[in-house]
Amino acid sequence: MRRRSDWLLAQLPMGMLDDELFVRFVSIFQEVATTLLEDADNVPNVVDPTVAPVPALSWLASWLGVTWIEPSLPDDLQRRLVRECGKALAWRGTRRGLEILLEAVTGAEVLVEESGGVRRATDPAAPAPGPSVRVSVRSTGWMSDDDFVELVTDEVPANVRCQIVVDGRQIWPGSAGAGGPFGTGGSGGVAPGGVAPGGRALGGVAP
Repeated sequence: MRRRSDWLLAQLPMGMLDDELFVRFVSIFQEVATTLLEDADNVPNVVDPTVAPVPALSWLASWLGVTWIEPSLPDDLQRRLVRECGKALAWRGTRRGLEILLEAVTGAEVLVEESGGVRRATDPAAPAPGPSVRVSVRSTGWMSDDDFVELVTDEVPANVRCQIVVDGRQIWPGSAGAGGPFGTGGSGGVAPGGVAPGGRALGGVAP
């Protein structure tokens, strides 16, 4: 906010401005108050990831539950990650949310393929097909394979089987296990009630 340098003195009656000693006395309070006002003016910038001080970025990320942004990363990358994590939060548990988050991490296009679909139950006793998701990326960015797998499986709903492929190389699951060809589902993530743009959870199958 722009304000005149003599904003406090300018509020004094004209008669008081003739007293040099009084003007100098009030100027002391004006100087101290100006620093406080400048700090208050800067509050919106402190919570804006595009201009916030770099040390504050990890603090802002913690508000979103994000603890994997490393302080050693380039400043512009940290800012982008915090900003995109905020966007992805509203879509967490959906295809769109996963794409926003992983594109920010990898810096490249991400392909998310899900089984999805809507079916009519012809036999109430017949089990619904298990939902599955395949995530394909060119690289894991600065993350190791293990850290990237942990990030993805934490974002995928717990009931969804997940497969992760990096530049044609499958890194999850390591081998086909009890979870079938797509492996086991997320390690937590969002409950299956998340709503995707199509009106269903990521990989979900509605009855």
